[in-house]
Amino acid sequence: MGNNNTNWGYEAVFYQIYPLGFCGAPFENDGVQEHRILKVLDWVDHIKELGCNAVYFSPVFESDTHGYNTRDYSKIDCRLGTNEDFKKVCDALHEQGIKVVLDGVFNHVGRGFPQFRDVVEKRWDSPYKDWFNINFDGNSNYNDGLWYEGWEGHYDLVKLNLRNPAVADHILNAVKGWIEEFGIDGIRLDVAYCLDFDFLKRLRSFTDSLKEDFFLVGELLHGDYSRWVNPEMLHSATNYECYKGLYSSFNSMNMFEICHSLKNRFGPENWCQYRGMHLLCFADNHDVTRVASILTEPRHLPLIYTLLFGMPGIPCVYYGSEWGAKAEKKDGDPALRPSFDKPESNELTAHIAALAKAHRETKALCYGDIKIPVLTNKQCVLQRDFEGQRVFVAINADDQPFTAHFDAGYGLADDLVTGETHDFGGGSELAPYSSHIWLCK
Repeated sequence: MGNNNTNWGYEAVFYQIYPLGFCGAPFENDGVQEHRILKVLDWVDHIKELGCNAVYFSPVFESDTHGYNTRDYSKIDCRLGTNEDFKKVCDALHEQGIKVVLDGVFNHVGRGFPQFRDVVEKRWDSPYKDWFNINFDGNSNYNDGLWYEGWEGHYDLVKLNLRNPAVADHILNAVKGWIEEFGIDGIRLDVAYCLDFDFLKRLRSFTDSLKEDFFLVGELLHGDYSRWVNPEMLHSATNYECYKGLYSSFNSMNMFEICHSLKNRFGPENWCQYRGMHLLCFADNHDVTRVASILTEPRHLPLIYTLLFGMPGIPCVYYGSEWGAKAEKKDGDPALRPSFDKPESNELTAHIAALAKAHRETKALCYGDIKIPVLTNKQCVLQRDFEGQRVFVAINADDQPFTAHFDAGYGLADDLVTGETHDFGGGSELAPYSSHIWLCK
């Protein structure tokens, strides 16, 4: 079972920004201060119009290059601007009712982290030698004259020893500073699957004490998410388990793939391991090929977002993907993290805005269990029920019309996407390449 305590995050629609790319900052930290982060101010109205009420910022703190090799947890990266600049951004978002979640990169730091530099210089005499996993009899790829543990063999990412109370204190003090200085509402924990469980428990109790409803979401890939997402640790985690199923169900025209995952993980049966859990769901992000580039049929693009917003979980939209921006992982991470001159809007944007409004305003989409009354290779209908409210999410991925026959338990419904009234009598006709969210009435 997941954590059933309510939290604002469970009803949120997230918008993800990768600031260093979004703002067009140079890849290497050149030490030159530019007030680039203020660019976000020009996007606040767009984010609000899109219907997102939370922004997740990938790393914003001083780092060596891409943000995940932190130098200073208390200082906004000079390539992005000053702490005062970022405070303006957070204030502008908060004024529009938009929550702010920051990337917490707590498993490792960059080689420019001052405490690590101190160890390289002073070796045994450094008071920080136990902040890392060091062997003074070895050597590193950088010929430091000592060996240290890097994250998954990446020696530009120096692994922290989170079991050292001084390290945990350093991080928690930084988090306290983020809450006090910027008023942040949550943290996304990078590589949460690497983090020490005792540290996560301490972080949860610490943030709970500082700010009611503070939201913790972890980056998880594989394994049993309930080991991390529970009342003692994280509120949520990235739903990589359903990420592949989302796009491959359309590309292989096999809706059984994603529907079986949803039913087996989130269904009403007691053995469904993620029942009651609220995972962060996405069609793409800063680490993977854009969904508009991965789908073989462009007309499936609005449909995949309907499924994303209609399935159990918290939907998250990656900046640029709301108008169908393309980019492929094989072209390198910078290609996935571009700087756009200004936000764009098209039919897809309007579709996602309608889905976001439906998700925010419909409890059954946030908290409902899941049944699947209709399932074929090319069509599916999800049923979501919560406290007497019933919603159906219908997908027709085929190029032919399809009539879905099922007992809705109601005669009429409001289509939350088109605004039209839907009559269940005589079957529900689905046009080619169409999707609907029907709120029964």
